[in-house]
Amino acid sequence: MWLCYDVMTTYSYRQATDEDVSVVTDVYNEAIVEGGSTTDLVPVGYEERNAWIDKHRDPYAVFVITATDEDGTRRDVGFAAISAFYHRPGYDGVCSLAYYIADDARGRGAGSFAMRMLLDECAARGMRRACTTIFADNSASTGLCERFGFTRYGWMPDVAYDSRHTLHGMSYWYIDL
Repeated sequence: MWLCYDVMTTYSYRQATDEDVSVVTDVYNEAIVEGGSTTDLVPVGYEERNAWIDKHRDPYAVFVITATDEDGTRRDVGFAAISAFYHRPGYDGVCSLAYYIADDARGRGAGSFAMRMLLDECAARGMRRACTTIFADNSASTGLCERFGFTRYGWMPDVAYDSRHTLHGMSYWYIDL
């Protein structure tokens, strides 16, 4: 387990199980409704998210991010995933990363914790390269990619809508592990 501390919060993670479907679904649906971070246009159901988690077989995985406050209060604040980049064997060792943090937990280090954990898990799982696709105007996530040493290898203008029908450009990032 990898731990990270901010001024008042300790972060930890665990691999998601069937008991975590609700937190993964709820955090993801919050992001869908809010707009600006996913191309899903309507909230997803628990069965759909459960099937998505089940598809993440080793070396891929979904993780739940937990925050513990100074007073010992623990709560799940997000999730992160290592997914297949492309389902052809020549791409084995290349993965796609994603993370979502609950709105009320953002700006407190949970995203940085998620990114560091994902990169550590990728290396431990034998990945050679990690990629991610981000709305180009999502400055928090693009800033994390820059801070962690990712290289932007592409940008496509005005290509994807979010749930609020806002058209976004997409930025494409990778890092060698």
